[in-house]
Amino acid sequence: MESEQLIAQLVKAIKRRVESLALSVTSGGVDNMEKYKYIIGQINALESVRQEISNLQQDEGAQNENTGTVVDLKGRSPKN
Repeated sequence: MESEQLIAQLVKAIKRRVESLALSVTSGGVDNMEKYKYIIGQINALESVRQEISNLQQDEGAQNENTGTVVDLKGRSPKN
């Protein structure tokens, strides 16, 4: 499996887990404040990981854009 596919699957899994945790909080599935805080902590941690993955993907994309071919145009006249 290619790394891009693996990362995409990981991001999808994180998103599903966050949605599941958020649903448990909003649907009244929390008995006490300790459980609520634990679930909110999990959501925050997962969102942080998802954001870090996104940042790394953007950094990689920017590096790929900066690599290219250098063309020396000195001494050439424009074509008319």
